[in-house]
Amino acid sequence: MRLPPGNEFVQIFFWKYRCNDNRYLFLGDKITPMELTLKYILEQLENIDDISIEKESLGEFHSLGIQGCAPLKDAGPGEITFASESRFFKYLNTSRAAAVVVPLDAPLPAREENFPVFIRTDNPKRLFFRILSLFHPRVTPSFTVAPGVVKGDNFVAGDALTIESHVAIGNNVSLGRGVHIMPGVYIGDNVIMGDDVIVKPNVTIMEGSRIGSRVVIHSGSVIGSDGYGFTPDMDSGHEKIPHAGFVHIGDDVEIGACNTIDRGTFGCTSIGRGVKTDNLVHIAHNVIIGDYTLIVAQVGIAGSTTIGKGVIIAGKAGISGHLNIGDRAVVGPGAGVLGHVKPGETVSGIPEMPHRLWLKVARILPRLPELRKKILALEKKVASMTK
Repeated sequence: MRLPPGNEFVQIFFWKYRCNDNRYLFLGDKITPMELTLKYILEQLENIDDISIEKESLGEFHSLGIQGCAPLKDAGPGEITFASESRFFKYLNTSRAAAVVVPLDAPLPAREENFPVFIRTDNPKRLFFRILSLFHPRVTPSFTVAPGVVKGDNFVAGDALTIESHVAIGNNVSLGRGVHIMPGVYIGDNVIMGDDVIVKPNVTIMEGSRIGSRVVIHSGSVIGSDGYGFTPDMDSGHEKIPHAGFVHIGDDVEIGACNTIDRGTFGCTSIGRGVKTDNLVHIAHNVIIGDYTLIVAQVGIAGSTTIGKGVIIAGKAGISGHLNIGDRAVVGPGAGVLGHVKPGETVSGIPEMPHRLWLKVARILPRLPELRKKILALEKKVASMTK
């Protein structure tokens, strides 16, 4: 990102912590904070097709300097924040922020002060986080290959390649343009990777894996490990089943830290376009995940299950094997899914049930000991009456 003149950002061994009393603690050397004018910020975002911004009400505040972003309750002078939902509007009257991004229909408080300045938009959350990216632009990679990188035979890569230290790459590997491989990564034989892929430190990508373009794989994840497959024999020992398949990851996917995605026993374990997984997710062999599905932390999906498009799987949910989860279904947090889920259905609980039913069950569960006592007392009373 090119900054306007006079707004260069200088940072030397700097950490910044926000305290409860809204002060800042600075550790390290001197810092000159980045400051962008409101006009400059909106100019960078005005050509984005999926966001409309109402700028007419800003008036003379176009020259207002913004030095950073912060949560609504913590934001102070020189910072911009956002209030995307009605439950946050009550804080607008007391906000100390320089500017607040709000929905077009937000009721703005009448204040004697000129601040905060309210920026109306049809998608406050998306606009705010794009503003945040202006203050925290992606670090430009070095476009070099570090000394000592191990590369196998027939290695092919596109332009603008960055490979950092202690990386090992197998035979017949093909990397696209603008790929960035961070330290400690292992890439096995016959791996194919598209353009603009970022592989963060200590990731393992096993042989035969196929990765699309604009994919991000966070630290510690393993792509293409063997699935959990054994022929059970309790007397002479369990015999391992060979896993001859591979993993395919589509374009625009982001894989969280410490994910494990097993290769297919035969064929493919497939992660569709635009899928986003949180940390500590396990996806077993031959699972198929549809486009734009969201998977939150500590989810486990057993083998040969098919997840539809646009599904949301909340944290700590477990999904059994050989099931179908329909398009745009929602699996609630901590759910244990043992059966098929219809498209558009929302399920929760163990075993899974319609979410509204689970809410009733959850309210009853803490009362079960009390209800048991009452039932036993009634049974005793009925028994005494029949004697």
